[in-house]
Amino acid sequence: MAARELWIRSPIGRLCLFADGDALVGLFMEGQLPSVTSAAAARRGDPLLNEASRQLDAWFAGERTTFDLPLRPKGTPFQIATWTTLGEIPYGETRSYRQIAARLGRPEAVRAVGAAIVPCHRVIGSSGALTGYAGGIDRKRWLLGHERGVAARSGQSSGAGAPGR
Repeated sequence: MAARELWIRSPIGRLCLFADGDALVGLFMEGQLPSVTSAAAARRGDPLLNEASRQLDAWFAGERTTFDLPLRPKGTPFQIATWTTLGEIPYGETRSYRQIAARLGRPEAVRAVGAAIVPCHRVIGSSGALTGYAGGIDRKRWLLGHERGVAARSGQSSGAGAPGR
């Protein structure tokens, strides 16, 4: 199966879902697309991309806090370990680059963690500052605020160390 993409609208702007074979391989914000997606065919009837779109809609509506999609990240062993650690950050919580490096057993690798991270709104600076987000700080602030609001309404912890506390 060829690479496919699907553009969807969201509260933070248009997003492009990118699939290859039977797995989602990327979600890109408008203005952050790698050149590889320009060759992908748009498929409105694609079951995987449609399910990813449905789950994202439910996430933005505050109806879901996790995703259940087949993913196939491509990267070095360090990048994949970093991405796995990012996936372990609970909904509504944040971690610093330093905390992620420590969790990986490489506390000195703060810069390497920063270089390996895909845009993740839950990663902040050690001081609690909103830094290092390819989608822009305004999007990061919106995403964190959205999660804190949903967590507060559902009675979940919004996470110690979350910005704005």
